[in-house]
Amino acid sequence: MLLPLLLSSLLGGSQAMDERFWIRVQESVMVPEGLCISVPCSFSYPRQDWTGSTPAYGYWFKAVTETTKGAPVATNHQSREVEMSTRGRFQLTGDPAKGNCSLVIRDAQMQDESQYFFRVERGSYVRYNFMNNGFFLKVTALTQKPDVYIPETLEPGQPVTVICVFNWAFEECPPPSFSWTGAALSSQGTKPTTSHFSVLSFTPSPQDHDTDLTCHVDFSRKGVSAQRTVRLRVAYAPRDLVISISRDNTPALEPQPQGNVPYLEAQKGQFLRLLCAADSQPPATLSWVLQDRVLSLSHPWGPRPLGLELPGVKAGDSGRYTCRAENRLGSQQRALDLSVQYPPENLRVMVSQANRTVLENLGNGTSLPVLEGQSLCLVCVTHSSPPARLSWTQRGQVLSPSQPSDPGVLELPRVQVEHEGEFTCHAQHPLGSQHVSLSLSVHYPPKLLGPSCSWEAEGLRCSCSSQASPAPSLRWWLGEELLEGNSSQDSFEVTPSSAGPWANSSLSLHGGLSSGLRLSCEAWNVHGAQSGSILQLPDKKGLISTAFSNGAFLGIGITALLFLCLAPIIMKILPKRRTQTETPRPRFSRHSTILDYINVVPKAGPLAQKRNQKATPNSPRTPLPPGAPSPESKKNQKKQYQLPSFPEPKSSTQAPESQESQEELHYATLNFPGVRPRPEARMPKGTQADYAEVKFQ
Repeated sequence: MLLPLLLSSLLGGSQAMDERFWIRVQESVMVPEGLCISVPCSFSYPRQDWTGSTPAYGYWFKAVTETTKGAPVATNHQSREVEMSTRGRFQLTGDPAKGNCSLVIRDAQMQDESQYFFRVERGSYVRYNFMNNGFFLKVTALTQKPDVYIPETLEPGQPVTVICVFNWAFEECPPPSFSWTGAALSSQGTKPTTSHFSVLSFTPSPQDHDTDLTCHVDFSRKGVSAQRTVRLRVAYAPRDLVISISRDNTPALEPQPQGNVPYLEAQKGQFLRLLCAADSQPPATLSWVLQDRVLSLSHPWGPRPLGLELPGVKAGDSGRYTCRAENRLGSQQRALDLSVQYPPENLRVMVSQANRTVLENLGNGTSLPVLEGQSLCLVCVTHSSPPARLSWTQRGQVLSPSQPSDPGVLELPRVQVEHEGEFTCHAQHPLGSQHVSLSLSVHYPPKLLGPSCSWEAEGLRCSCSSQASPAPSLRWWLGEELLEGNSSQDSFEVTPSSAGPWANSSLSLHGGLSSGLRLSCEAWNVHGAQSGSILQLPDKKGLISTAFSNGAFLGIGITALLFLCLAPIIMKILPKRRTQTETPRPRFSRHSTILDYINVVPKAGPLAQKRNQKATPNSPRTPLPPGAPSPESKKNQKKQYQLPSFPEPKSSTQAPESQESQEELHYATLNFPGVRPRPEARMPKGTQADYAEVKFQ
């Protein structure tokens, strides 16, 4: 209690504890530097030793200022000097005579920060310092900025109103000055300001987009001001659309343009992220479209740019991707061509046989059977990007394509035996290669060699060979009897053998053979059949051949004529052939028969002739069976001789002529040059010349 009394006494106070003196003022006041603030204040003092006409004086002092000697910061006493630093800035706006001690502080400065107290003087008694009830002034840095109210998007060509407000109490303070700056403004754009806000009207244009508009607030102290800058957003249609690509989470790059549309190559399985961004106001709606199918869509308030992720690109992801940006003022779009590259896949061969339109798909290692003479088309098919380079090879040799524009197509107009083997299609690609092979197996009906017969000590021995694919089967007929295996009476023995496409069969006949029987060899497979026949000729005892005995009406004269004509010819041929070959043929002996010197070569029947007419002249020659005599040994064979042909009476069990799969040889012919047939030896009516030639060696 003593310290306040002492201070009050030292500072000029005399009523330290008089409860009739009181004051109401806020304890702390805060003001930004350079701004103005009003400090409301009221007080009371006793009515003692003063009248209504007695003047009342009020003083505001900084703390620890001696009131009798020190200068106040503000007073209503005109003859009292105030502190130089506060002169004109601190003002006692209240009337002490009415108990009002309000203070206004303008242009606050940092050195103004201090504790302040109030003193009142009236008459001789009221001389009081309110030391315990002053306020503390806190001066802060000016950080407050004005607020600017403007529409988010400005429509070009449409007037707009903008308001700038500085929120501060200016009732007792001078109003600040407002000003506007910006590229979009003209001198006619501003309006008069009020005490604490300013209104601006102007008409934006498209070029005003993204320019600055600034509101300035200047206070009384020079150099103290606050400002707020806003960026104008003038509406416009989407523009500057950009597409970028990120591969395997690498930084995004723009694709390289190729023509009018950017082109992007990616390997199958690679990670891709397509990004799309556009400049527009208001923000545009973005979308990714693949061939009219929307893949991704963003809202105007969504994240920018819009991304489309392809975690592992597939072949089906190839195509044209289009990014579209659209708002109410227009739209813009840009495309990107994506090509997914991958090596050949699902390599296969499509086959068309005999001009059939139905195609067969064949995989690697497939065996393909084709009938000789048919047409064949092989088409190599695969999926790859870019397209693989296709080629055909056979036995390591590259084949020329049938269509240079499509090297995957191989055409064989007529399949020959030489075409048999492995065909391989190669698909070559920078990312990897594949090949597919198929084995071509050429099938054809039987080609018969034989039968041929010769006498041996045990009896008659005949052999027959046939070539076909698949390998043929052979069987013997003696008349209408099928000879299979070995007979129980040992009258015949059949010995078959085979090697590749060849089938061989030998027949041994024991015992006497009746005159007039026909011996036939038949070959067949799934593609047809062929048979050849020989007739029984004179045996060792000189029996007459069935072919001649059936023509008994020719008589013994024909038989005699036959042997008379044969003898000189044979005698001429044998010496001459002896000079051409190292091993001469044996001469006639008492134990020889005409079969020892005759080869009976089968001649195809009508059906076979018809088929041979369809074959090409350059068809490959049928190879000889294993063990058969080479054709080279017959180059020096003599000119054939012709005799009249004699038909054999048809058997009652003969097969119908309509059986195309069966070909038979019905007759043997002896040909002699220069010999004319007797009139009675002409061919019987109703028969056909379906004979085998008899060649003499």
